[in-house]
Amino acid sequence: MKRRIWIIGGTSEGRGLVKELAQLDIEIFVSVATTYGAKLIEQHSNVKVLPERMDLAAMQAFIAGHKPDCVIDATHPYATVVTQTVKEACAATGTEYLRLVRPAEAGYGSAVVVHDAAEAAEVLSHTEGKIFLTTGSKNLPDFTAVPDYAERIALRILPMQDSLAKAVELGYKPANIVCMQGPFEEDLNIAMIKHFGAKYLVTKESGKAGGFEEKIAAAHEAGAELVIIARSENEHGSGYAEIAAEIKHRYQTAE
Repeated sequence: MKRRIWIIGGTSEGRGLVKELAQLDIEIFVSVATTYGAKLIEQHSNVKVLPERMDLAAMQAFIAGHKPDCVIDATHPYATVVTQTVKEACAATGTEYLRLVRPAEAGYGSAVVVHDAAEAAEVLSHTEGKIFLTTGSKNLPDFTAVPDYAERIALRILPMQDSLAKAVELGYKPANIVCMQGPFEEDLNIAMIKHFGAKYLVTKESGKAGGFEEKIAAAHEAGAELVIIARSENEHGSGYAEIAAEIKHRYQTAE
């Protein structure tokens, strides 16, 4: 029976891992949350992309039916619910679980660091001036708690129809919505901050792969104050290079 692995997550690291490991003589299943995410995965004859969200029961059924040698969790650092579900599915089925952890950044200078989007919204509720929100569409409901949010908040989200519809339905102004696929260069971030006249830039601590460094540098250059949503302190796993090397070693040396 052909060896196979299951990679979960549509992050840039996940896409890179698929491209690199597709050169091995194995089957690779890749789970992403949306059809948009599926389109970003490079096509290979031994790679099957699954654009669907799975609950615990669905994950367990998938593992039981396809019997992957291991499951690589390459989800976003803030997808904590998905990570916990994957862990539980692997534990329940006796399947090896590998977590690809995106290194956190340090030394981002002056910033307000909060634990979640709700806390960020609370902090911003006591400020004045325009806000540039770069935390994605998932947390948009939290920021409607900011007084006069429709006027004050400009936001950047993925170019997906449901994300745009969600933002508009929540009352965010179309003129304040940017739909683009990142990560972005520092100069483009600076231009957007200045275009909207933002006094605050809100970001998740998304690491180098998520364009975090460029956003931090842009905020400092453009004179915007930083509000950073910190990631979970309980994240444990291996980096991209370690996991790629481990999988290659297993299957390149396998009989």
